[in-house]
Amino acid sequence: MNDESTTITHLSVAMETTEDDTVQNVSEVEQSSSADEIYLRWAVIVIGVVGTAGNALILYALVVSKQHKKHPLIVNQNVLDLFSSFFLIVCYAVRLCDIEYVGTLGYSICVAFVSDIFVWWGLIGSVVNLAIITIDRYMKVVHHIWSKKWLHPKVINFAMAFAWFVGIFSNTVFLFETSGVQDGVCYTWVLYDSHAGRVSSIIWYIVSFYVIIIAIFIFCYGRILITIRRQARVMASHGATTPHTQQSNQIQTNVIKTMILVSAFYTLAWLPLNVYYGFTILDDNLTYGDSYVYAAMFIANLYTCTNPFIYATKFEPVKQILKGMIPCKKSTDDPTSGVATSIPLQPIAPKRY
Repeated sequence: MNDESTTITHLSVAMETTEDDTVQNVSEVEQSSSADEIYLRWAVIVIGVVGTAGNALILYALVVSKQHKKHPLIVNQNVLDLFSSFFLIVCYAVRLCDIEYVGTLGYSICVAFVSDIFVWWGLIGSVVNLAIITIDRYMKVVHHIWSKKWLHPKVINFAMAFAWFVGIFSNTVFLFETSGVQDGVCYTWVLYDSHAGRVSSIIWYIVSFYVIIIAIFIFCYGRILITIRRQARVMASHGATTPHTQQSNQIQTNVIKTMILVSAFYTLAWLPLNVYYGFTILDDNLTYGDSYVYAAMFIANLYTCTNPFIYATKFEPVKQILKGMIPCKKSTDDPTSGVATSIPLQPIAPKRY
């Protein structure tokens, strides 16, 4: 009898110890996951700060170099990236705070900031605007005569407004249908009426703002490169190149190369997030609030953060303005050659009294 009671006692102690160890392990995993999410949120905020400062600087250089009138779509691209980068800082700063989602104020904070709705307005608008820039370049190179007739300033202004409209409308409609506060917990982009509605919305997003956009990049820039090479061969065979024509072609080629690089980087940076969205269709247990989403968002927002550096190194007018802002490098522009020439420092003779 004593042996049986001793055995039962040992078994109960072992079971309690195992349960305690399990609870402790789960707690450690949750704490580790929470810490990773906090670090990733801070990393996203840093990306937002760099993106805001970089895009603001590029906008300044575009205005000073007077390129904002020649390339309004590129200006709109930088404004959209600046908008999304700024609200990236705001939204993720709010997420770092311990907020109780109670009442109208709690619902408003949930929908306006925790959902990243302002960030998505800028991001989707930027994607649509990038596709518009691609089509604009395609029309000007491949269908040059037609573009002169139809691509007047009103059309360009309408296209820029359309990019903002798509970014705002497409996100806002889904936000209010799939977000809300339940028992003091903020839920965003997950409260679908049915599984079919959830799957269809994810597929619609991936196809509309990733697959179709990449197809536009491939088709338009492929045709542009073919046309430019054909034109170069024709002009070389007839000896019709002049210094003015060469300069004009060089500027156009420079813009096209810059936008191809921006488009390629968008394709790579947004791939992880779209792949994750695809996996959420297959696995209902995946959510939009774990570390993988924050890591994918971090990579995706590198796109808006890195764009300014692409413009600064590849877009020649902007590059010249930014070079002139370096305080340790005094230079003047030679109006004939367009090349910055350094000013030699002359020794100053001492004054004699």
